[in-house]
Amino acid sequence: MQNSLMLETEWLWQNDGHIINFKPFFRIDSHDSERTHADIRELQWLHYWQDYEISVGIGRVFWGVTESTHLVDVINQTDAVEGFDGEDKLGQPMLRFKMVKDWGTLDSYILPYFRERTFAGRDSRLSLPFDVDDNARYESSRREHHLDYAFRYSNSVETWDFALSYFNGTNREPEFIPQQNSVVPFYAQMQQIGLELQNVSGDWLWKLEARYRDSIRNEFASTTGVEYTQVGVFDTVYDLGWIAEYSYDNHDVALNQNDIFIGWRLALNDANGSEILFGISQDLGKSEQAIKLEASGRLEERWKWQIEGWAFSTNNDERPLYTLKSDDFIACSISYFF
Repeated sequence: MQNSLMLETEWLWQNDGHIINFKPFFRIDSHDSERTHADIRELQWLHYWQDYEISVGIGRVFWGVTESTHLVDVINQTDAVEGFDGEDKLGQPMLRFKMVKDWGTLDSYILPYFRERTFAGRDSRLSLPFDVDDNARYESSRREHHLDYAFRYSNSVETWDFALSYFNGTNREPEFIPQQNSVVPFYAQMQQIGLELQNVSGDWLWKLEARYRDSIRNEFASTTGVEYTQVGVFDTVYDLGWIAEYSYDNHDVALNQNDIFIGWRLALNDANGSEILFGISQDLGKSEQAIKLEASGRLEERWKWQIEGWAFSTNNDERPLYTLKSDDFIACSISYFF
């Protein structure tokens, strides 16, 4: 059993078109000193006027529409200490300018500083089977001070929502260079073009994410799928969503290089916002499987409960999931809001 205490607070000030937002994060772990860490998730000033917004500081940005993977989500670095699925992100220093026009929304980003990925200690759950050297290497001579930039155009046409994005800078996903007793993260430069597409048709939701990367390798990856929602299933107030997605990646060692994901999302539609998600990801070419469970809801006004569970199965020691095959877990948390 691994116990930890997490604190995430938010302070918000707003006046006459100006917003200041501060969201620090702290975790103390009883078992792994690498998981005991702090981060500023958000600390930024935002000003909006007419059809424009500008923000400066540390922020988090999410791009994506699919459930099983987020291929185009490239602005923030993953906080791998918190989880392996890429959902948790470190705060990213940025300057952001946004235009909202009749012809769509254009976001521009300048990213002056790069955050290295965090990793759990070797004895912790969901850790790599080797030590990670703290002295990362970079393709750019400016290392973490390389000036990255990105653009994203988004719009809605009838029942279609779409977005096109471009990123130029340091790859958030490191390569690993083997050493005698450890590995050294290597961060290459890359260009990425991304596409997000979503269509609502009655109770059906169709989704597509795709990206092309020009870096150490030329990589193409895509995830496409559908979600069908049964409203009032079994003559109840519950809504049941059926999710099916297929992921392809031409990089053979990628986690989702030829996988199908089947999942179910149950919304209880109660006053506590209770929701359950269960999904299975199966590699179609190799004997590899991952199962996940997520559930959450409120307890009275200021309390929230969450359950997260993962199970892994693979016999191929050349696949990334092999390092997690003995790390099945269930995590339960209680949060208090004040």
